[in-house]
Amino acid sequence: MQAQNRPGHPLRQSHDEFTALYRKLKQSAVGSARGALDIITPEHVRAAAGEVRVGRTVTMAAPVETEPAPDNPQPAGHRLTSAPEAVADAGGLHFATDRFSMNVHGDADSHLDALCHVVYDGTLYGSIPATTVTTDGATALSVEIARDGIVGRGVLLDIPRLRGVPWLEPGDHVTAEDLASAEKAQHVRVSEGDLLFVRVGHRRRRTEAGPWDAAHSRAGLHPDAVRFLAERRVAVLGGDGNNDTAPSLTDGVDFPVHVLGIHALGLHLLDYLQFEDLAPVCAQEGRWSFLCVIAPLRLPQATGSPVNPIALL
Repeated sequence: MQAQNRPGHPLRQSHDEFTALYRKLKQSAVGSARGALDIITPEHVRAAAGEVRVGRTVTMAAPVETEPAPDNPQPAGHRLTSAPEAVADAGGLHFATDRFSMNVHGDADSHLDALCHVVYDGTLYGSIPATTVTTDGATALSVEIARDGIVGRGVLLDIPRLRGVPWLEPGDHVTAEDLASAEKAQHVRVSEGDLLFVRVGHRRRRTEAGPWDAAHSRAGLHPDAVRFLAERRVAVLGGDGNNDTAPSLTDGVDFPVHVLGIHALGLHLLDYLQFEDLAPVCAQEGRWSFLCVIAPLRLPQATGSPVNPIALL
């Protein structure tokens, strides 16, 4: 599958164009140790609580995959270490116990990328040396930054709905113009401190057409669309794919959206979510904003965490 041309929009981005955009975005970054999370103020959280009107909660995470697939050659491991069936007839008190392991940054399971996840030109976000991340863990910018949770106003922009298709094909990309058009069509506006979620239909395509090698071919944002996030002062970006288009649209940079989002702007990214539960609810309620709660695991030196974001409408 090849990256797909969009009429009226340049597909490729040269390395020089990327570098200019990277430098511009870096200058606009918050510049704090918590990155863009510091854009979310107590006032933003209180206002987001007003989004709860019907008291409905909806998950934005996909079930954890434990079977190998083309996009998941190293699936999560889960096994019962003590199964009740072994003592079913023994009487008395017994416990069922299990063990779980996971390749956090794979191409199937829902996860959050910490600010230490992206190394670019020898540094992390905020010009912190990449040497702060070792085999023993990250001593700076780990997922522990989000230990108190991420709570704010979530906004879902549904790009397949905008285009009248069930999903974007692998290699297709979402532009800043798409995001603005989706806002208009859905009667919502992305504002400062929002948690922005962009649906490309990756999960629906995976469910209906079967898994594929998403590491090499997937829909995502065009790198230039990150300007939209910076201009609106978005605090978090989440997608039902990897957020980056594959093949890459930038010469010499494989994950330009990750570099621009995490390394330049200090955005925590959420990859491989699923919006197939949430999108119909938003359509039914006639609104695409909600209170969102994200609670990553407390893994003090980890570069990311499995995550189950919850939308409250």
